[in-house]
Amino acid sequence: MKLTLRSTAFPPAGAIPAVHTCQGQDRSPALSWSGVPVGTQSLVLIVDDPDAPDPQAPKMTYVHWVLYNLPATTTALPEAVEPRQLPHGTGEGLNDWKRTGYGGPCPPIGRHRYFHKLYALDCLLDLRGHPTKSEVEAAMAGHVLEHTELIGTYQKHP
Repeated sequence: MKLTLRSTAFPPAGAIPAVHTCQGQDRSPALSWSGVPVGTQSLVLIVDDPDAPDPQAPKMTYVHWVLYNLPATTTALPEAVEPRQLPHGTGEGLNDWKRTGYGGPCPPIGRHRYFHKLYALDCLLDLRGHPTKSEVEAAMAGHVLEHTELIGTYQKHP
C-alpha cells in the first residue's frame, strides 16, 4: 500500500479554504494518512510554498510548518491542532515566521501552491530545540523510506 496524504479541508490541487489562512483563523487543516511502510520509526511533516513571493517570479520557498519525530503509529492530525495535542515525542521546527506551529497561506500576490509533504523515516531524528526545515532535511538524508505530498492552492481575496 502506497503512502497517501489527504485532507478533509481541500482536495488534491484544490483551493485551501480561507479559514486555514491569514485571511481567516489561520487554523491548520485536518490531515490524515495511510500506507505507512513497514519499518517506519517516525514521520516528518513539512508544509511549504515554492512560489514565494510571486508565482510568476519565485525567489524562495517559504516554510509554513515543520513537525518531526511524529510516531509511526500516528495516522492523522486534527484541524487547528495545538502543540499540546501533538502526539507524544513530536518535535516542532521553526517556520519562516521564526516560530513553531502552523502558519497559514498569506501570499502577497497571485495564486500560490502549498506543498504538504509527509516522509516516513527508518529512524528517530536526533534534533534538539526547534530546528529549521533545512536542519530537519539534513538529518533525514538517507533515512526516507517513502514520501508523499498533498498540494493545495490559495490566492488572497481582495
